[in-house]
Amino acid sequence: MLCVDTGMTLAGPAVRRKKVQEQDRPALLLAWYDRHRRRLPWRALPGERSDPYRVWLSEIMLQQTGVKWVAPYFEKFVARWPSVDAMGQASLDDVLRMWAGLGYYSRARNLHACAVAVLRDHGGIFPDTEEGLRKLPGIGPYTAAAIAAIAFNRRTMPVDGNIERVVSRLFAVEEAPPQAKPRIQQLAATLLGPARAGDSAQALMDLGSTICTPKKPACSLCPINDDCAARARGDQETFPRKAPKKAGTLRRGAAFVVTRNDELLVRTRESKGLLGGMTEVPNSEWLAKHEDADALAQAPALKGIARWHRKAGVVTHVFTHFPLELVVYTARVPARTRAPEGMRWVPIATLKDEALPNVMRKVIAHGLGE
Repeated sequence: MLCVDTGMTLAGPAVRRKKVQEQDRPALLLAWYDRHRRRLPWRALPGERSDPYRVWLSEIMLQQTGVKWVAPYFEKFVARWPSVDAMGQASLDDVLRMWAGLGYYSRARNLHACAVAVLRDHGGIFPDTEEGLRKLPGIGPYTAAAIAAIAFNRRTMPVDGNIERVVSRLFAVEEAPPQAKPRIQQLAATLLGPARAGDSAQALMDLGSTICTPKKPACSLCPINDDCAARARGDQETFPRKAPKKAGTLRRGAAFVVTRNDELLVRTRESKGLLGGMTEVPNSEWLAKHEDADALAQAPALKGIARWHRKAGVVTHVFTHFPLELVVYTARVPARTRAPEGMRWVPIATLKDEALPNVMRKVIAHGLGE
C-alpha cells in the first residue's frame, strides 16, 4: 500500500470526500429528473416557463391530497377558469360547487379569496417573491416557497411530505416532526443547485413519489443512493421518525333527510368553521356525548311529518381531528310544504351541482337508499 504524506490528519480525506458528495447531489438529482420527470397537467414541459396560476392552483389542491385524486379536479378548474382573473371574477358558491368532493374545504374558500386578492390588488399578476406570496390568503410558508421556486425560479426549497421523507433518510434525521422540521428545511436547502431551483424542488418531489416511497423504497434506482445514511444502516423504512399519533374523540350526531316529491331539503353551512359555506342536509350538533332525544329536538320543524323513520346503521366519516358517526332520520312531506327559514328545496336530480362535502353525500345516499 502506497502512503503519501500530505500533511493531513486521517479525518481530512474523509471530510473532503463528503464535501465533494454534497456538491454532486444537486447535479445528480437534476440529471435523474431530466430523464424521469413525471408528466403532470400543471407542470411545464422541458424548456417552457411555468405558469404561476397553474402552479398555485395545483399546490393548493395538493395540500393533503394525492396527485391521482387532484388531477381531474385540476383539469375541471382550468377548463372553467383558465386564469386567475377568471377565478377572481367567479362567485364563491361556484368555486365551492366545483371543489365538492376534494375535501378540506377551507382550501376552496382561501383559493377564491386569493384569486380575488391577486385580481384586485395585483392586477391579476402573482407576486414573484416568497414574502409577497405569503401576504395572499391561503398561502403559507411551504406554498409560498413552492410557487416562488417552481413558477419564478427563486432559490428556495419547499419541503412537502415527499421531500421530508427523502431528506430524513438521506441524512438519517433522528428527530420526529414537527421538531425535525427546521433541521430538515436546512438540509433540504443543501440540495439546491446554483440554478434551476424549481426543477431541484420538483426532482425531490418526484424522487419521493416514485422511488423513495414510504414502504419498500426502490433504493437501487435512486441517483443518490450511495450517499444515503439510512440505506447504509438498512433502516430506511423507519424514516421519517414518527411522533405518537393522538386519536381524536369520536363525535356523534343525527342527520335529517327530508324529501318533497323529487326534492331534498338542504341548507348552507356558516361561511366560517368546518365545511364552511358547503351544502348539507339539516343535522344536529356533533358531540362526544350524544343522545338521540337531544338530536331529535334539533330536527327541522316541518308540517306534515307524522313521525321520523330512523334508518338502520350509521354513516361514518373521519375528519382530520376526529371521527364522526351519524344516525340518519328520514321523512316525506306533502308537495306544497314550505322549507323552514334558512333552508331550501333542491331537485334530487341536480344534487351533483351542489357543494356537498363527502360526509353529506354519504348521508344522502344512506337516507335515500332502500
